Amino acid sequence: MRSATRRTTSLLIVVCFASPFAAFRAASAQEVQTPIPEDTVIAAAREIIEAARFAALITLDEGGGPRARAMDPFAPDEHMVIWLGTHRATRKVVDIQRDPRVALYYLAPDGAGYVSISGIAQLEDDPAEKAHRWKDEWEQYYADREADYRLIMVRPVRLEVVNYRRGVVGDVATWRPPTVEFDRR
Repeated sequence: MRSATRRTTSLLIVVCFASPFAAFRAASAQEVQTPIPEDTVIAAAREIIEAARFAALITLDEGGGPRARAMDPFAPDEHMVIWLGTHRATRKVVDIQRDPRVALYYLAPDGAGYVSISGIAQLEDDPAEKAHRWKDEWEQYYADREADYRLIMVRPVRLEVVNYRRGVVGDVATWRPPTVEFDRR
């Protein structure tokens, strides 16, 4: 009896955990057969980005390996360009100077989707831009804000998104997520 109870409990845990995602995938399987319009994909991405607040910024280290860290980015602009603030002495600044290819990763707070943006980073020291892109809660991290604070601007090259709530999901067979390719100019 005890073995059967354990087996039933284990099965119940698996079903409870997997069923919400299975339901999202099954409900949207028919929608995946036709391409999802670009504006729908971008809207689904913006929804997750807004809800997530924090993102992982991934740069390439001196050996070409990925290096990830949590960031508090600004909301994307109308072209999905994303700005981040940092201290000029950080490894991410050195990494971007060496190789500007980066990725940003946002996870939906409820786990029902994600956004991944591959892009090209540019370091920015324009005083007007730095004044415009500042959060008062960062004051404690910058002894000399004028000298230490630097911006990173990420121009998107490729956006991938899965947003189960909006029915924006990957291909049924390959799970490849809906993508948007951006003009590289």
